[in-house]
Amino acid sequence: MAKKTVADIDVQDKKVLMRCDFNVPLDDACNITSDDRIVKALPTIKSILERGGALILMSHLGRPKGKRYEKLSLAPVAQRLSQLLGADVIFADDCIGSETKDKAQALKPGDCMLLENLRFHKEETIKDKAAKEDTQLREAKDNFAKELADMADIYVDDAFGTAHRDNASMYTVPTVMEGKPKVIGFLIEKELKFLGKTLSNPEKPFVAILGGAKVSDKIGVIENLLDKVDCILIGGAMAYTFFKADGRAVGKSLCEDDFLDKAAELVEQAKDAGCEMVFPVDTVVAHELKVGAENKVIDGDIEPDWQGVDIGPESRKLFAEKLNDARTIVWNGPMGVFEIPPFDEGTKVVASAVAEATEKGARSIIGGGDSASAVKNLGLEEQISHISTGGGASLEFLEGKKFKCLEILDEK
Repeated sequence: MAKKTVADIDVQDKKVLMRCDFNVPLDDACNITSDDRIVKALPTIKSILERGGALILMSHLGRPKGKRYEKLSLAPVAQRLSQLLGADVIFADDCIGSETKDKAQALKPGDCMLLENLRFHKEETIKDKAAKEDTQLREAKDNFAKELADMADIYVDDAFGTAHRDNASMYTVPTVMEGKPKVIGFLIEKELKFLGKTLSNPEKPFVAILGGAKVSDKIGVIENLLDKVDCILIGGAMAYTFFKADGRAVGKSLCEDDFLDKAAELVEQAKDAGCEMVFPVDTVVAHELKVGAENKVIDGDIEPDWQGVDIGPESRKLFAEKLNDARTIVWNGPMGVFEIPPFDEGTKVVASAVAEATEKGARSIIGGGDSASAVKNLGLEEQISHISTGGGASLEFLEGKKFKCLEILDEK
């Protein structure tokens, strides 16, 4: 059943506590280098403010591990948000405490306040399992959550990037807000619609592209997709684990020896499911991972002093051909060491092929993370059906996992 969204509830004269994902990239001078995550939260923010809600925004930034670091302050986000809204956003120097509570109480309809980094308090990231086993940890997490919850009448979750985590602000806060509306924002609504529809009712042919470093990260995804997709294209360093499992030499390439048996098992599972698993037919290899490193293309075993860094030109053609007639495409993970040119060619070709297929009517979803960065860097963002805001979250969604922080929110 679908979840209630912020559009389904009356926010007039109400204090609304909204969990955002403002984990934005910053340079050494604490300037925001991409405001994409702030911009994507604007539809929900504007809806609440324009309908007379007083809005309290909360988010994490980086991994301060319970300590205060000025370089991880959300103050620059408050400044950027003020510019985007064309109105002052009040900034609270802490996310809890008497001063913050007083500021929250003083908010008027249409006012917006951003709380300081949630992760400056270690209670935000206490695992739920640990809290259940340790009374002190449970009390600390509950008390922290209650301080946040007590500031508001309504809870809104619009942070898909952390939807797979049991952080206090994501799970404990809505849990303790008993009897109060608990809904999702428009960003999460969009994510659930795109990802949910794609997996439950995909138009065929359905092609999945999986890359990145580790097979272990993608086992659940592959197993969940085998009976849904027609074809899985395997690139990135994870391909070398499959190669070694098949008896091929992989030189110094990244390889998970502990997962060789599992890789071989996945190939057999794919055959049984009638799913075509496509591997690179040639590989770009290099002596080292740096710009200007000596490299060459091979189509067989990788010699001891070489390591695989990208799919080769024939593989790029093959992968592009497989995507040419696709009607549904899901992509998670780059095809090579795409941050070091020229080992980004495979990822570039795949990104272009996905964009071309989308222009011909395919439904395409990029699962956040490095794949999303590659598409944006190539200026192809507008040519993709949906780019997920959560790398880890979208991966777990593709695995078929449930997000308990969303399950506890109000049903329509």
